[in-house]
Amino acid sequence: MQQRPLGRTGLSVSAICLGTMTWGEQNSEAEGFAQMDMAVARGVNFFDTAEMYPIPPRAETQGRTETIIGNWFRRSGKRDNIVLATKVVGRTAMDWFRGGRPSKLVRADILDAVEKSLAKLQTDRIDLYQIHFPERPIPWGANPTRVTSPPAPLADETPIAETLAVFDELVKAGKIRHFGLSNESAWGVMRYVAESEKGGGPRVASLQNAYNLVNRTFEVNLAEVCRREDVSLLAYSPLAQGYLSGKYDHGALPEGSRKKLFDRLQRYETPGAAEAYVAYGELARRFGMKPALFANAFVTHRPFMTSNIIGATTIEQLRIALDSADVSWTDEMQEGVDEVHQRVGNPCP
Repeated sequence: MQQRPLGRTGLSVSAICLGTMTWGEQNSEAEGFAQMDMAVARGVNFFDTAEMYPIPPRAETQGRTETIIGNWFRRSGKRDNIVLATKVVGRTAMDWFRGGRPSKLVRADILDAVEKSLAKLQTDRIDLYQIHFPERPIPWGANPTRVTSPPAPLADETPIAETLAVFDELVKAGKIRHFGLSNESAWGVMRYVAESEKGGGPRVASLQNAYNLVNRTFEVNLAEVCRREDVSLLAYSPLAQGYLSGKYDHGALPEGSRKKLFDRLQRYETPGAAEAYVAYGELARRFGMKPALFANAFVTHRPFMTSNIIGATTIEQLRIALDSADVSWTDEMQEGVDEVHQRVGNPCP
């Protein structure tokens, strides 16, 4: 498994990162253990989780995923072999994170979150602590054709400088090693970089945003920001929540699938998306590959990619995702992808 530098941290992480958001809901602890065992055996040294997980978020299950990972650390003794990433939620109306009130990116809430995550993960430090989503209203996860103008700032937004100062405090206390963002815009990344350069806190090491065959919007503005500022891209949703595996093609609804269980995949059900999934599936088969392997390989081998955050509910799905690191991605494959992209664009930004 190829190792790649994580921003300016001095850490190296595997080209595949093990995503964990199904553990504690769709997957049991034993299944989570089996996934971690398999991933590590294949050379993965990078796990990503969040205080919010598992998904879908519910008060009854919140925190189970971190607990499963902590139990695996205790059983395996491999905490020091893993670069561990987790996240604090941004602004949310869900009130079970902070004892019955909405959460914000203020000092009290961030400190509360990190202490709870450390306890569940059974560790004394978090290697990469990320903001799950901004406190500012930005149109991430939405179809921008429905966004007629940038969202207006909120009157009670927590200033970025104030939030970053809390992360500085956590680094100095040794509770976190490095700081990252998720679901962030080019403006947001640059504001965090600017505040850190003024001495306001740790430099942002990474950006965890959606990136896949039907959402290449990272390439438009964020790619330049991340390259020039040494911010690593950690891509989530490489299979567009399963749609790029082909299992939902032509209206199929498999038993046990996330769509069947939770009906939460609207981000990937936009106009033109269904036709795009079929086109990319046909392209994958033209190269003798399963659509899921092809879609993961595209993400894993992008020249600006640091780590592809894969997710699986079965060991076979995990094997296919891990195999993407061994695919020889060719110019012909990229040309085929770009030809489809020119026709279908980014239906699911």
